[in-house]
Amino acid sequence: QVRLVESGGGLVQPGGSLRLSCAASGFTFSSFAMSWYRQAPGKERELVATIHATGGSTTYADSVKGRFTISRDNAKKLVYLQMNSLKPEDTAVYYCKIIGRTTWGQGTQVTVSS
Repeated sequence: QVRLVESGGGLVQPGGSLRLSCAASGFTFSSFAMSWYRQAPGKERELVATIHATGGSTTYADSVKGRFTISRDNAKKLVYLQMNSLKPEDTAVYYCKIIGRTTWGQGTQVTVSS
């Protein structure tokens, strides 16, 4: 079945960096656009970034533009989110998602705090 497993979260100081990974299985990964979402405590889940199936096109939320980079490796069935210049307001659980499907992974916690 379709499975998404996020990893790479943790505690980081403001201004630091993290790289999240999402391992996909159970579907033809290279045929689907992928996305990263996040959900902060008490807030709705929000779209952070998307990437086309080929990796040739990306989009970002205004709040992360210029700081985050989404990428993918279709051979390894992985999608990444490189997060730089992290801010306390980036604290959230981060999820990857197949665009057009309803499956969610378990998420990975990112905490930005000094």
